[in-house]
Amino acid sequence: MKYKITVNNKTYEVEIENINARPVIARVDGERFEIMPENGNQAETRKEAGAKTEKKSFDPKPVTATAFSPNPAISGNALTAPLPGTVVDVFVKPGERVEAGQVVLIIEAMKMKNSIRSVYSGTVSEVLVSTGQSVAHKQALVKFADLGEAAWM
Repeated sequence: MKYKITVNNKTYEVEIENINARPVIARVDGERFEIMPENGNQAETRKEAGAKTEKKSFDPKPVTATAFSPNPAISGNALTAPLPGTVVDVFVKPGERVEAGQVVLIIEAMKMKNSIRSVYSGTVSEVLVSTGQSVAHKQALVKFADLGEAAWM
């Protein structure tokens, strides 16, 4: 997966080959690093064997997000698709109040219909999909104007 990460106002393109492999192989702006995340507070990184060996330490400090994300799936106020498939039915409209656990829409995948329930209670501001539309995994489906309590089922 490729990610764009901004650290200290500098943007890096990071590609993770397999997040579950140990060490994790990451390419930062084309440069290959091996990362061992199990090491408590700091992760040790090593450059590719072709280059001279260099150890760097990574100090993960939380960074607060200050800008609104243009992608509703990333901004945290949207319900996203838990699997790829085709939208069969949509049960909500903009302006409608939704409770946590309420079925919002149905996605069909591999001839099986999956009820997608809201994990939030709140007011729907925008329905981003329509009946018959194909959706990808983690694609934003419904955007909320205000969020209430979250429920994890």
